[in-house]
Amino acid sequence: MLYGEEIIKNAKLEAFDNRTTHRRYWVEFDCPEFTCVCPKSGFPDFATIKIRYSPDKKCVELKSLKLYINGFRDKKVFHEDVTNNIMDDLIMLLDPWEIEVIGDFNVRGNIKTVIKAHHKKG
Repeated sequence: MLYGEEIIKNAKLEAFDNRTTHRRYWVEFDCPEFTCVCPKSGFPDFATIKIRYSPDKKCVELKSLKLYINGFRDKKVFHEDVTNNIMDDLIMLLDPWEIEVIGDFNVRGNIKTVIKAHHKKG
């Protein structure tokens, strides 16, 4: 196994303490080089994953997010599951005030797919 593959395989999402809890604000990430594999065809899927969240007590650490996102590269997963799995993992890690994850997938077979998931604390 190459060292990059090993790092990605062993990666875990990490958080750090939000140092600005006296106000609500937004953190936004674009991950334009997302790849995964279609579980029906085995063909690669390419997307931009957009993450937007309002942190409560925790923020996501960027290197861990990069490695986590890269971990999807060889996974067989549907577009809907990609978006919702990322959201579920970030909610579990961060418990943010609000979060939105968008999977903006490249055209394949003449179909453009965009999956949007949103969550807000009650």
